[in-house]
Amino acid sequence: MTKTPIAAHFAASLAALTTAAHDDALQTTTAVIAETLIAALRGGHKLLLAGNGGSAGDAQHIAAEIVGRYKLDRPGWPAIALTTDTSALTAIANDYGFEAVFARQLEALGRPGDVFFGYSTSGTSANVLAAFAAARRRGLLTVGFTGKKGAAMAAHCDHLFVAPCEETAVAQQIHLMAGHAICDAVEQALAPTARG
Repeated sequence: MTKTPIAAHFAASLAALTTAAHDDALQTTTAVIAETLIAALRGGHKLLLAGNGGSAGDAQHIAAEIVGRYKLDRPGWPAIALTTDTSALTAIANDYGFEAVFARQLEALGRPGDVFFGYSTSGTSANVLAAFAAARRRGLLTVGFTGKKGAAMAAHCDHLFVAPCEETAVAQQIHLMAGHAICDAVEQALAPTARG
């Protein structure tokens, strides 16, 4: 029986999620990323996030969970998606080139001790790699989210989450799942008495 495109996508997503759910090293990496963010927020620092396309959506989604809430009613914490300010994005792209759209914002907004999440499922997005370099120059902690083909991105960040798949859409689903797990861990650590 031939699978429909919908059934094939469901199956690919399930396979990747199942692989991630049984990967102890991946879960350890996720826990380390969560602890990094917990320590930064506890120390009064902020989270900055960036990516392109669907990864821009992931950056905005996780920023919203941190500023607003994930599951618990608690104080808001500082998080900024560098993908949302169209005036800054277009001005920087016009004046310095698209490769600089995130790096320039990190130079302006990033402070030592802040955390930068950079999303690139290929691991080769020039503007995300430039952002990692800018973040490191500013003394930020750097966390990358990529797919199976992007493992070389490890050279550009302190911690790297590699989704166990090559397909962009499925890798982004795994990134969002990991992002939600991180948000859950952050809330449990920083607001354990808050109500859901």
